[in-house]
Amino acid sequence: MTVQALRERRIDTLAGLLDAYGREIQGVAYLILRDRALAEDVTIETLLTAFERGGSIREESAVRPWLLRVAANKALSIRRSGARVIHVAVLPDSMHPGDLASDTSDRVVLLHAVDALPLQMRAAVVLRYYADLSVEGVAAALGKSPNTIKAQLKTALDRMRRTLAEPAIRSGETSRA
Repeated sequence: MTVQALRERRIDTLAGLLDAYGREIQGVAYLILRDRALAEDVTIETLLTAFERGGSIREESAVRPWLLRVAANKALSIRRSGARVIHVAVLPDSMHPGDLASDTSDRVVLLHAVDALPLQMRAAVVLRYYADLSVEGVAAALGKSPNTIKAQLKTALDRMRRTLAEPAIRSGETSRA
């Protein structure tokens, strides 16, 4: 139904795409850009691109990967153009076991580890693990070979492991002193 509606350029298709994929598109854009307003802009631009060019999609199952590819490319383009984000750490002063804030702080630490990755690796990680695209889907979205994406994901995960382990190593050294 969506592909046919895109071919017919029915305006109500935009609302359907927004309902079905809007949060995911915005999530991918946000994780790449780390700016909520820019992510909202990318979401809108992605949906407008779908309305203008979505008629070329042949199968219903290709809509989601195509939208995520468009969103990732738009976010990467904005990021390359020089948009800068200032990060403000909003973490509790201290966390206690069982503290509900610890889940939130874990997410913030993980987001910082993803944010520390080079832009192309970050996009690959976001599309693979957040958007749950296959390696081949990520490769198609970013215009790279699957082997390149596999290498980027491996390197990115290794870097994130090191980044996430550093505070634990430092806190372990501090507690022994």
